[in-house]
Amino acid sequence: MSFFKNIFSKEKKETLDKGLEKTKTTFFDKLSKAVAGKSKVDDDVLDNLEEILVSSDVGVNTTLKIIDRIEARVSKDKFLGTDELNKILREEIAGLLSEIDSGNATEFEIPENKKPYVIMVVGVNGVGKTTTIGKLAYQFKKAGKKVVLGAADTFRAAAIDQLQIWADRTDVILVKQSMGSDPASVAFDTLQSAVNQNADVVIIDTAGRLHNKVNLMNELTKVKRVMQKVIPDAPHDVLLVLDGSTGQNAFEQAKQFTAATEVTSLAVTKLDGTAKGGVVIGISDQFKIPVKYIGVGEGMEDLQVFNKFEFVDSFFK
Repeated sequence: MSFFKNIFSKEKKETLDKGLEKTKTTFFDKLSKAVAGKSKVDDDVLDNLEEILVSSDVGVNTTLKIIDRIEARVSKDKFLGTDELNKILREEIAGLLSEIDSGNATEFEIPENKKPYVIMVVGVNGVGKTTTIGKLAYQFKKAGKKVVLGAADTFRAAAIDQLQIWADRTDVILVKQSMGSDPASVAFDTLQSAVNQNADVVIIDTAGRLHNKVNLMNELTKVKRVMQKVIPDAPHDVLLVLDGSTGQNAFEQAKQFTAATEVTSLAVTKLDGTAKGGVVIGISDQFKIPVKYIGVGEGMEDLQVFNKFEFVDSFFK
């Protein structure tokens, strides 16, 4: 297909390839066993492929869509050899991801007509939320943007301390209050500070408690409402951070958070240490929420803008 061409820099592409190595190796080991001794794609091969996709955390519903697409090609082309399966899978997964309106960017960009551009970050504790915020701050600062962070996860002292470390490391402004302060008050102060300092990007951290969805919903709604007193259309992006290494648990978190608040984009972290990279495909498809960023390593540069074509290219390389 014509869209498979490198649009990332060589270094970024190598990082992506390396980050997906574990997922790719596991997937293709299983695939080669599934087609061993077979010359054409038949019902047995498709049954095995279905099992492989589900066990790679692509998710049942998305797997069934992919299988349906391949079955349609098998019936149309009559004879499809197993040697063509890799190419067909690659094309059909790219086609599926193309139906979601996102994933074509290659750089860390924000709309020019929104200043400051406000990102509210949500997600349970332990998924890499604070690290993602720090890496986002680094990338936006590197792109020449003035960045302000807001420590509105006032439930945990460690969250405020961790954000301070990232603010110091990336040399950006952090607005914070003491532990136990009202998160909405922190968000209000952060946006006022950003407007006064003519900042380009504001990133607000929020508490990651999911044990009581009603409380979470009320808190996030209040934070949004208070932010809108300063910037009427804030937040411009509600970014949900998910840990890719947790596989099906990431699906469950996505379900809980999309029920609790209006999530507009996703960041999937920790893909480098896992064979569960297929979760990106399933989550994109099932929730119809664009994956905006993926974490493919621990370095500052290893948070990448998600590009669906580069992702599929690296997955099937």
